[in-house]
Parts: sequence; C-alpha cells; structure tokens
Amino acid sequence: MTSNLQTCRAIARLMCTTTEQVLWDHYRHQLHPKADLACRAGSGRATYHRFDHRDRCHQITYGVRMVAAKQDPVTAAGWLSTREIRSRGYFGGTVSVLNLLAHTCTHEFAHLLQQHDGKRYHGSVHNRHFYELLDQLNDNGMAESVRRHLARSAHELGLPLDNQPMAFPSPGHQARRWQPGEAVRFGEGAAAREGIILRINRKTCTVDGTGRSRGLRFRVPFVMLSAVD
Repeated sequence: MTSNLQTCRAIARLMCTTTEQVLWDHYRHQLHPKADLACRAGSGRATYHRFDHRDRCHQITYGVRMVAAKQDPVTAAGWLSTREIRSRGYFGGTVSVLNLLAHTCTHEFAHLLQQHDGKRYHGSVHNRHFYELLDQLNDNGMAESVRRHLARSAHELGLPLDNQPMAFPSPGHQARRWQPGEAVRFGEGAAAREGIILRINRKTCTVDGTGRSRGLRFRVPFVMLSAVD
C-alpha cells in the first residue's frame, strides 16, 4: 500500500482515464448527443460528479487524498464505497484497494447516468434509482471491465494497486484509541472542525465543538477522527 501523494495522484489520473475509456466510451452514444465528460484529479478527499447544464458537460473529480485514504483499512472503513461493496456484494463482497477504487469509478459514473435520467434530486442523491443503476453496472459486467482496465493499466505503469482483501479493525479496537477529554479534529478544508471528545459510543465519538464550532455537538465515526497535536 502507498500513501505517497504523488503516486496517489497518478492513480487518480488513471481512474480518470479508466472512466473515460471504459464507461464513457460505452455509454456516450446513449446519452445526449452534445453531452461531454471531463475527469480530473482533485487535491483533497472530495470525490464527486457535477453537471454543467450550460455546456452539458459532466465533470467527475477523484480526490488524491481519497485515493490515499482507501489504501489503509482504518481510513477506508468509513467510506460509503466500502459499505456498498460489503452490503451489496459487489466484487463478491471483497474489499481491497483495487476493488475500492474500481467501485469508486463505477459509483461516480452511476451518478452521471442518474443525472441523465433526471433522477438526481436535492436531498435525495443516493436514492433507489441510483442504486438500480449501480446494480446494473455491476450486473452487466461494466464494473468488472473497469476493475480489469484499472488493474492492467496500473501494472503497466508500475503503480501499486493491492488486490488483497482488507482486514478491518473491529469497532472495539477503534474505540480504545480514544479517551473522553481528548482534543480531536475531523473534516477537511472549509468543513474542518475541532472539538473535545465527550463520550465514546459503539461506532462513534460524541464531540463537543471548540473554536468556530463552539456550542455544537457532533457524532463522529472513529475513522474520521485525528488527534490534535
């Protein structure tokens, strides 16, 4: 596994190429004739699909720090992609670095198809229609094509994409890392916050906000917490 951001950026760019060459090339003729796709590697964790109605351009961003976070079971455990693979049985329910990143490509492309179908609503993004599309991409072999393309291309470029199943720490093990009264931070960029742990729950910590978050209280998954030095 690697946490080197330069390597992670190369992997994020490879995810862009894979999305364009496998998914977009397959579906583009079924979409609006003037629709276009632009994929990019972002500098943070944010990974998302966005649609510009004026230019009819879909944009998919794969965050470099998302790629880094999905290298480690401790930080990968909190991602929706991990839960989807395990709960919906994608790739046989096996979570590995390769499967996580391939699924991330498929997940974001399902949002593109959802947008095309007019089924993406404010406050209802991961809705029933989205998961029907995501299931279809897995059932019709496109997700596996993404996985194979990503693995083959990474091998050719000498980029590490581990395909060994991840062993996730138990919630109890994660809980023992934290103590009430400990100063922590969570979130990134403009959404970054700090606070003091008030209580340890089964899968989360209850955190009292400090600084600009003073007066607010949060339930934060263990995997999203980091200690304040």
